[in-house]
Amino acid sequence: MCAAPEEPTLFPGKDGGPSRRALLSWVIIGAGAVTGALLGLPFVGFLFLPYLRRTPANWQRVGKLESFTVGDTVEVTFKDPSSLPWAGVTARSGAYLRRTGESEFIAFAVNCTHLGCIVRWVSGPGLFLCPCHGGVYYADGRVAAGPPPHDLYRYQTRVRRGWVELQTRPIPIQ
Repeated sequence: MCAAPEEPTLFPGKDGGPSRRALLSWVIIGAGAVTGALLGLPFVGFLFLPYLRRTPANWQRVGKLESFTVGDTVEVTFKDPSSLPWAGVTARSGAYLRRTGESEFIAFAVNCTHLGCIVRWVSGPGLFLCPCHGGVYYADGRVAAGPPPHDLYRYQTRVRRGWVELQTRPIPIQ
């Protein structure tokens, strides 16, 4: 009968098992892999944590009810809910607010849905215009012309204890 051949080891020692050199090589490779994984965790967290963290939507006051006239569209400002504590003045964001009734409002984001440029309200023709790439929106926020892929984003509004409030949230820009 033929004996089964022995499996060769990477660095055979005197007794046929792995040599001290092979054992140390595997220990060093394992320690390097663990160290690399530990050093890479902060980088992976930096890349993916913003996608996992949800910014809470909250209601913010933008003005007293009596300070808005029915039919007028005005720009209002509020603190951006996704900003960092040290953002300072850059944490301010805005919206266009139109009073449509006694206690009914419509609020549009000031950012163009094309690339996020700031649109401006022109009351004469009743249009929102984007100066960057020629985007035009009707007074109801629908796309009229240009490259914007969809209508202006809207904020939810409510009147509470005589104050007009917007439910602020980060606005997605394509």
